[in-house]
Amino acid sequence: MTATTKTIHMAMVGIGVGGAEILPAMDSTAGIELSAGADINPVTLERFHARYPEARTYDSIEKLCEDPDVDAIWISTPNRFHAPQTIYALNHGKHVVIEKPMALSIQEAEAMCDAAAKNNRVLMAGHTESYSYQVRAMRKIVNSGKIGKATNMHAIAFTDWIMRPRSAEEMDPTQGGGLVWRQVPHQVDSIRLIGGGRVRSVRGTTGRGASYRPFTSFYSAFLDFEDGTPAYVVHDGQGYFNTTELMFGENIHSRYSSQQRGELRRAMRAGARDEEADKQALRIGGEQESGRLVNRRPEGPPRARWNFDVGFIMVSTENGFVRHSPTGLMIYDDDGEHEIDLRGNNALGGPSRQGELSEFYKTIVEGAPMFHDGLWGMGTLEVSLAIQESAKDRREIMLSHQKAVPVDYDKDLKVPYLEG
Repeated sequence: MTATTKTIHMAMVGIGVGGAEILPAMDSTAGIELSAGADINPVTLERFHARYPEARTYDSIEKLCEDPDVDAIWISTPNRFHAPQTIYALNHGKHVVIEKPMALSIQEAEAMCDAAAKNNRVLMAGHTESYSYQVRAMRKIVNSGKIGKATNMHAIAFTDWIMRPRSAEEMDPTQGGGLVWRQVPHQVDSIRLIGGGRVRSVRGTTGRGASYRPFTSFYSAFLDFEDGTPAYVVHDGQGYFNTTELMFGENIHSRYSSQQRGELRRAMRAGARDEEADKQALRIGGEQESGRLVNRRPEGPPRARWNFDVGFIMVSTENGFVRHSPTGLMIYDDDGEHEIDLRGNNALGGPSRQGELSEFYKTIVEGAPMFHDGLWGMGTLEVSLAIQESAKDRREIMLSHQKAVPVDYDKDLKVPYLEG
């Protein structure tokens, strides 16, 4: 690419359930053109081609990287491939967005960052809730000083995570399977963004609550930031209770009804669930693709975009309190309660995932600083690894790969509470 290029020609490797969420944004965001896709699943590749007939298709990343018209690649393959495929793409001159988790070890993450630097390519750690307007607005409010500095932070999620269909590698902890690998990035990326980025130490615990799932279904961790601010992250993916009941007063975001979850549990205990068929139904072109994240109650006013896997984020400050609300944020200060409507900005990190693509574009085309780079992603990975190590050894883990949030990050972001 040259400095005058105004369009980034992007491709995706691994067109799975998570990766397919970004495809509409690639196809609709100004400056981004969806040019190609690669997957080893022929059915998925065929459905991708049917949806995007102008995009070229490949059955391997090697063939995709030979395409001279592809500038950047979004990698959302199974976790064990993240590091080698990222390094391969960077070495072949492609910019890369890597899905969570960034890698399976600090050594892999360091090699990925080294490859980006060596090849003068952009490496972005993508797909976390830290790109959302609510989280970014929380950070801006806390850092404004209007209600004082943060005194403690919480991210609490109860979801149906273990009920969702899983491929073989997703059920193998050695390949990055389980709740900690897959969901810590959402919560920790967000908490780190609000808290300034630099976590000093971690004390965590994990648990496996279901006999029919060979991976973690629960984690809880205490994060001690370098400035002394404490933070707590909790995620229980058992599926009996959902945090949406705390947010909206009802369970509206679950992929399954209570009756369906009961049927699925009985099937999994009996070893009778067809995981691959259920998984394929959620992928691009599958019969459950369009409705898998849609509210079950369509009536009523529109709600702010909210990723229920990050859970309920709450920040207590010296002179107030901030939390998620159905329309955006609820702020409590000495003047009372203020519900801040952020629904008009759903596109910013919303369902279309334009927040991260916008940052990616501005870095490559306009030369803007990349904040969510490989070093930031490595910091979040370090916390995830520390939770697992702490749970195993039952001790506090000290960290050494943390990155601070720049003071001028999101300097142009408008937050109604601060504009009034």
